[in-house]
Amino acid sequence: MAELNLKDISKSYGDVKVLSDINLDIGKGELVVFVGPSGCGKSTLLRMIAGLEKISGGELQIDGQRMNDVPPAQRGIAMVFQSYALYPHMTVRDNMTFALKIAKKSTEEIDKAVSNAARILQLEPYLDRLPKALSGGQRQRVAIGRSIVRDPKVYLFDEPLSNLDAALRVATRIEIAQLKDSMPDSTMVYVTHDQVEAMTLATRIVVLAGGGISQVGSPLDLYERPENTFVAQFIGSPAMNLLDAEVTVTGSQTHVRTSGGTVITHVPSADTLMGAKVQLGVRPEDLTIADADQEGFVPFKVEISERLGDVTVFYSTSVDGAAPIVAKLPGIVHVKRGETLHLTAVPDKLHLFHDGTSLHYL
Repeated sequence: MAELNLKDISKSYGDVKVLSDINLDIGKGELVVFVGPSGCGKSTLLRMIAGLEKISGGELQIDGQRMNDVPPAQRGIAMVFQSYALYPHMTVRDNMTFALKIAKKSTEEIDKAVSNAARILQLEPYLDRLPKALSGGQRQRVAIGRSIVRDPKVYLFDEPLSNLDAALRVATRIEIAQLKDSMPDSTMVYVTHDQVEAMTLATRIVVLAGGGISQVGSPLDLYERPENTFVAQFIGSPAMNLLDAEVTVTGSQTHVRTSGGTVITHVPSADTLMGAKVQLGVRPEDLTIADADQEGFVPFKVEISERLGDVTVFYSTSVDGAAPIVAKLPGIVHVKRGETLHLTAVPDKLHLFHDGTSLHYL
């Protein structure tokens, strides 16, 4: 399998710059997921790797070879699209063998490749069916199988689960994870807007925003140590709560004052931040109801509740009318609309941001 290197990659459409200063190294055997809001350029970046979009600036290398001007068919890449793009008049077997026949592979090579892909994807019972006789998940597996038979250097997935319903999305996501486990040396680049897919599938996640890379890291790195407020609120569902605060004590443990009281965090800070306006971040699932003898630093008036069985999600604005707050509490919590909760969190679950950047990275 191949290693990908993106060096100062940029993309412009006339005077409109879509992407700039993209620097990223993808190692052999990695499954790297591009995520970001709509219009951030994640599919455009994938298409530049595939050769379907011209690179405006910078250099793309695959296994150390410059690929900027190499035609897509010669890059050793296979792509799975959002739409299945299957030939409706061909059987599953014929869809999977078509590219190999065009490449004039021998019958023995073709049969071996198709048998291997069908076994991996559990498509053996469906090889003689037409696409119209398959479910959406089965069709997407055929599209993936059509890529596997080519034995490419790099697999590219462009939102492959977007056309599936919720149940099929979960099932197919599990199948893609199992596929990666069965092909540990395969290099894969995966684009999605669904952070659950990113968190469950990725070796590393690349968060794109504002025409560039906002942060790169493992799923848990991004969840536990976001570098900025954008990543903090983009990764995790519901999004991280951000409360306005003021630094009152600096050092190895920073103290801040919020509208609900003084909060001690395990985030370190420099003396220059004394009195600075910051944002205190706390994830909804890290909030708990304060004990009777404990002061909660998030006064919370319940407006809407969602009892989901395993968790109860409460939505509100804080009592003083500040930013909206979401709390995700374990189990079934019986609180009536209009009641006020006093919420708290342990210090090592708190985040601090100054001018949008985490204090961990200042």
